[in-house]
Amino acid sequence: MPTLDKVELDIAVVLGTSQMPIHQVLRLGRGAIIELDSSQEDEVKILANNFPVAKGAVVVQGNRIAVEVRQLLPRSPDMR
Repeated sequence: MPTLDKVELDIAVVLGTSQMPIHQVLRLGRGAIIELDSSQEDEVKILANNFPVAKGAVVVQGNRIAVEVRQLLPRSPDMR
C-alpha cells in the first residue's frame, strides 16, 4: 500500500464548543479564556478533514497531551 503512505489528512480534536456574540469575539486578545460547554471528563470528538470519525478521551502523560480513541463512528453509506 505505498500509495496510501502519501495520503495526508487534517486531524482535529474538538474539546468542546462555545457560543458568543461577534462583538465579544472581536474583543478577544492574547491570553483570553473561552469557556467551553464540556468538562475534563467528557469525551472529545475526533475529526478527519472536518468529518467526525471517532470519539475519545484526553490523556496526559508527563508534559505531553494525547487522545485515546475509544469509539470509531459508523461511516455513512456514501462515504464508503
